[in-house]
Amino acid sequence: QVQLVQSGGGSVQAGGSLRLSCQASGYIYGDYCLAWFRQAPGKERDGVAAIRRASNSPWYGDAAKGRFTISQDAAKNTVYLQMNMLRPEDTAMYYCAGGNCDRMLDQRDYDTWGQGTQVTVSS
Repeated sequence: QVQLVQSGGGSVQAGGSLRLSCQASGYIYGDYCLAWFRQAPGKERDGVAAIRRASNSPWYGDAAKGRFTISQDAAKNTVYLQMNMLRPEDTAMYYCAGGNCDRMLDQRDYDTWGQGTQVTVSS
């Protein structure tokens, strides 16, 4: 069973940057994807970015394009989300997720979740 542990996050002013990390433990094999989702209070959980472990191919949601970058370090079994040019509307709880690769930013593809990391962006 794969376990995901997140770190990073915090509070930042608009225009600032944060980097989130998610380290996977356990046995990972085959075609596997890691992704970042976020959920603001009272709103639906949205896919932010995803990456295929084998090919290192990234996918981005509309809100992330041009501002966020997903990457991975295979040796450390870690995926990162670099968030630049942050806006107040980026404020949310961010979750790392892992699962089989299919539609990438659909949460139904993911069966393992990190504990969540709060990101708060002030004006």
